[in-house]
Amino acid sequence: MLLADLGADVIKVEEPSTGDPARHSRPRQGDTGSLFLLVNRNKRSLALDLKSPDGRALLLRLVERADVLVESFRPGVMDRLGLGYVDVLAERNPRLIYATLSGFGQSGPYRDRPGHDLNYLALAGVLGYNVDRQQQPVPPAVQVADLGGGTLGAVAILAAVLSRQHTGRGQAVDVSLFGSAIAWLPTLIASLFSQGTAPQPGQPPLAGGLAHYGVYATADRRHVTLGALEPKFLQTFCERIGRPDLPPLAAGDRAQRQRLHDELTVIFASRTRDAWTDDLAEVDTCFAPVNTLEETLRDPQVAALGLFTSVDHPRLGSLPQISPPFTFSATPATVGRPPPDLGEHTVEILGELGLSLAEIHSLEKQKII
Repeated sequence: MLLADLGADVIKVEEPSTGDPARHSRPRQGDTGSLFLLVNRNKRSLALDLKSPDGRALLLRLVERADVLVESFRPGVMDRLGLGYVDVLAERNPRLIYATLSGFGQSGPYRDRPGHDLNYLALAGVLGYNVDRQQQPVPPAVQVADLGGGTLGAVAILAAVLSRQHTGRGQAVDVSLFGSAIAWLPTLIASLFSQGTAPQPGQPPLAGGLAHYGVYATADRRHVTLGALEPKFLQTFCERIGRPDLPPLAAGDRAQRQRLHDELTVIFASRTRDAWTDDLAEVDTCFAPVNTLEETLRDPQVAALGLFTSVDHPRLGSLPQISPPFTFSATPATVGRPPPDLGEHTVEILGELGLSLAEIHSLEKQKII
């Protein structure tokens, strides 16, 4: 989707009878899964049975004119289909960039294991630090490895495109969701690399270890965040609340840091979330209220950056979308094409390959498309 937002012509190849399972997941908008509608804009859908010889032949014709092929099967599936990169695809199109996105990558003892975001975060050591007050690991609210892996995959694909401009040849790009979870470890693993010991849950500086970088309850049982890592931000905050005596505690021993935490707990609990938000709005410190999703939609900064948009769908009407997270001065990313119905562009795409309507109808009768 990120590449499509940037202008790539993305053809989503789907199994003809049911397509992407996300089409049927709940919650739904109309008869289509809401998650599918949020991550499939700007794509065209081609229904194609890759288990049939004719379906594979059509994919090879697509490959001949493609810049990139992205697949997310388990390792080895494309080879078993007779569509392996080295022996088949690269021979058909030496400029092709072949990107695999899988749970554990194309090698190693875990390569054939199934998995989901929670499993990758658990094995990467991330989940053990995402704990509640009882030190019980809890699932994160967003899919860190899944979405992060897809984003890193887009970066890797673009790097391969740049390389091809110099070499004239494509290459295989392997991105694992597990590896992407490992990539987010720097702030957690720094002490292990430098001192030989890893912190306990609740101790990492940016995950519970610093009183001036944390989450606090307010008088109305809402929450706020203080991220005053730099001394100047902590000093400004403490001066605003009338406690210029507190900043030295942040650099003290464990008992002093605990005292700072206890003091801030009491201070923040003395007022409502909105009262704190209003009072600190113009203060040069790192503070933010903990928003609900409804509040995020109404946030003025969200509006200023255009972080949400919509796209018109012929069946479902106006569909809300999360905007591309980047802007360009000359080549803006756009949300122009609605998420496709299953096989919506099959006839169009096969026509671009040179197939006649009679040939396309014959493929439909055989349930290849």
